[in-house]
Amino acid sequence: MLDLKYLCAELEKAASETSNFIRKESDGFDISRTEKKGLNDFVSYVDKGSEKMLVEKLSLLLPEAGFITEEGTSKKVGLKYCWVIDPLDGTTNFLHGFHPYSISIGLKEYDEVIAGIVYEVSGNEVFTAWKNGGAWLNGSRIHVSGASKLADSLVATGFPYSDFNLLDSYMKCLAHFCKHTHGIRRLGSAAIDLAYVACGRFDAFYEYGLHEWDIAAGMLLVREAGGRVSDFSGNEKNLNGEEFIASNGDVFIEILEIVSKFMKK
Repeated sequence: MLDLKYLCAELEKAASETSNFIRKESDGFDISRTEKKGLNDFVSYVDKGSEKMLVEKLSLLLPEAGFITEEGTSKKVGLKYCWVIDPLDGTTNFLHGFHPYSISIGLKEYDEVIAGIVYEVSGNEVFTAWKNGGAWLNGSRIHVSGASKLADSLVATGFPYSDFNLLDSYMKCLAHFCKHTHGIRRLGSAAIDLAYVACGRFDAFYEYGLHEWDIAAGMLLVREAGGRVSDFSGNEKNLNGEEFIASNGDVFIEILEIVSKFMKK
């Protein structure tokens, strides 16, 4: 049986070393060295270099594990364990010298995320969680907020940047939250959004068009901090990020009802 607490401590070390690389490269970064993967979807040598560093370190930490990575550095398949890595979540922020951006690493056992870390590079904050072990920020236990209703909540989201099929519905949903919450925030890193839900800075989060590497670590953080996650239909299992909601337990039903009303396909 894996020692998940020890594993997370090793993840923190790996993410810290990779974070140092990202910070070093951010000084004087030349945006012209950026490649375009798709509409408003960018990648730089920093993303690829970060991912290569993480794959190398995690391969030594758990040799039998496979990988799901944003930049495709490793295609290794694991029968039981699989690392899910976003080496630089918030690439567009990074390219423009805008904070925040993060490293996100989740470990799946079959279809369940059992350990995860979100390392906020710019703020040097380390969010960590493991199955049945709680959620932590720089070594201190964290919990979701105590907001009891959406009207008293600060809601985070991410704007569509390439998939505009639901844009009209999204804007109607956004307008509702603008009118019926304390406000909307958009940071540009879903991993950090979820970490902030876990520690109570945000009360709820919703977005569509994400990927598994965006949410793997963050959704475990939210769950271990006492919150809930689901897709727009309320399904809480086998989530891939295509539709995603996270909140504390009290606000969850209310935000699910509203997002599903506007956004459900």
